[in-house]
Amino acid sequence: MFLLLEAQFSQGRMVPSNLGFLVQGSPFLFNGFNAYWMMKVASDPDNRHKVTDAFREASAAGLTVCRTWAFGDGGDPALQISPGVYDERVFQGLDFVIFEARKYGVRLILSFVNNFDDFGGKAQYVEWAKKAGANVSGDDDFYTNPLIKDYYRNHIKRVVTRLNVFTGVSYRDEAMIMAWELMNEPRCQTDYSGATLNGWVQEMASYVKSIDKNHLLEIGMEGFYGDSIPQRKQVNPGYEIGTDFISNNLVKEIDFATIHAYPDVWLPGKSEDEQKKFMERWMWNHWEDARNILKKPLVIAEFGKRSKDGLVERDLYIGSIYRDIYRYATSGGTMSGSLVWQVMAQGMDDYHDGYEIILSQSPSTAGIISRQSHAMNALMSQFFTRDNNNIIRLA
Repeated sequence: MFLLLEAQFSQGRMVPSNLGFLVQGSPFLFNGFNAYWMMKVASDPDNRHKVTDAFREASAAGLTVCRTWAFGDGGDPALQISPGVYDERVFQGLDFVIFEARKYGVRLILSFVNNFDDFGGKAQYVEWAKKAGANVSGDDDFYTNPLIKDYYRNHIKRVVTRLNVFTGVSYRDEAMIMAWELMNEPRCQTDYSGATLNGWVQEMASYVKSIDKNHLLEIGMEGFYGDSIPQRKQVNPGYEIGTDFISNNLVKEIDFATIHAYPDVWLPGKSEDEQKKFMERWMWNHWEDARNILKKPLVIAEFGKRSKDGLVERDLYIGSIYRDIYRYATSGGTMSGSLVWQVMAQGMDDYHDGYEIILSQSPSTAGIISRQSHAMNALMSQFFTRDNNNIIRLA
């Protein structure tokens, strides 16, 4: 099947299509990484070298996209100390992250809030609203309470319109920002159908696009299926979390779909072989649905394996995921890239979660990552051709 893609965007920014991502009319496939910790670490100038080290090592391994947090609600250090009140020191930490990303040619996916309590999350928003006298009963009121939604929209606006003190460029005009993310791993335990979350996604996605039409937008989903295609629920790892991969990602303002994958956590007690087979089904079904139903690019936005399971086993697992990603990417570009969890610099023991990868200390893992980066980069030039009218065609 031959599809035509027109160049639509300038200044190095990215657009989605039903084949994948385009940058200035050229296809973009990537290998990337997660580094949630960057803003927090960079809020201390004495530790900013760790951000630099991570970007330098990631760039050397060919990693071209980084996903990180643009939130820190309450706690210490907090980006947002209380609703609408921000710590300039922490914001400058995020400014520095963007500045360093520019230097190393790494595009950023920035997430606005957490589903979980870490770094405050939606629970902190609910607590703020409760202290302000709002009638709230649980964390899922985050999706429906008018005051909480105002808090969240205000945070979005504050981040999107931020003027970077290092570059002098507003975030919404920053070409190295690839995309915004509405929430890290949204869940709604009070409505397993996905309908409550869907209403919130529609509302907040429209708001983001109303103030920033320059950047892509994704939800931050793990990929759990809901009521829109009931038979797909059998793909879930035995439970539901109140999301619907299909209906949530069909919201027109959402530019690409994401999935996360942790069979070692989701399927405790299952054998390595059973977890591997789950992962194969998980990726295949979402790739099929992204290509045939959503008609949007798909990104494996989190995957990894704990080092306690063994470094050889970790390398084998990452390598197998990369092979599947590459194989799907060769079939039209819907599978556009992946983000391994997670890359860290040396001297960050307090941040270790068992999944950390320190590239300079893990040559075998770094080699696997580097080979995937080169493979995806080569595929960009092999898989697409440009005719005399500057139209991108499948080769």
